[in-house]
Amino acid sequence: MKFCSQCGHPVIIDIPPLDNMPRHVCPNCKTIHYENPKIVVCSIPSWESKSHETSILLCRRAIAPRHGFWTLPGGFMENDETTEQAAVRETQEEAGANVKISKLFSLMNLPVYHQVHLFYLAQLENTEFSPGEETLETRLFRESDIPWDNLAFSTIKYALKFYLEDRKKILNGGHFGFHTLDLPK
Repeated sequence: MKFCSQCGHPVIIDIPPLDNMPRHVCPNCKTIHYENPKIVVCSIPSWESKSHETSILLCRRAIAPRHGFWTLPGGFMENDETTEQAAVRETQEEAGANVKISKLFSLMNLPVYHQVHLFYLAQLENTEFSPGEETLETRLFRESDIPWDNLAFSTIKYALKFYLEDRKKILNGGHFGFHTLDLPK
C-alpha cells in the first residue's frame, strides 16, 4: 500500500498509539490501514457409488497460479457470506456442482502468504458437474487415481491425505477428525 484510501496522501509504516504492530498509517489524516490475512475456503466434494466406493471431485485449473494443475474447488471468501456459504459458492462456480456441507474438516495457517485455508467435507448431491470459467476440467477420482504429482498446492495434498486417512478410520468404526496445520513445512 502506497497511498491512503481516505485522503490519497502517501502512507508510512508506523506503530500506532495503543498498538504493537507496524501498520500503514496516513500521517495526513491519521487513518490506520489494517491488512489482515485472507481466508481461502475449499470443499472436499465426495461421491459414494452404489458399491460404496468413494470418489473425490477435483478441478483442473484454467488460471494462474498453477494453470493446468488439479485442485479442490475453493477460493477467497467474499464479504457478507459465511465460510460454509463460501465453500458451496466456490464449488458451484468452479465445478458446477451442488453439494451438501457436512462439517469443517481442516484449518491450515499459511502466515508467509497471509492466508488461512479452511476445508469443508461435502457430499455431491448428484454426479452432474461441469467446469466453470476458472476450470479446464472436472473429474471424480478414486483414491488410487488421484494425480498426486499434479496437484496445484501443498494444502490440497494435505487435505486429501487427511481425508483419505480418516476415511480408512471410518471403515474401522472411527470418524472424521478435525485437522490443523501450519505451513510451509
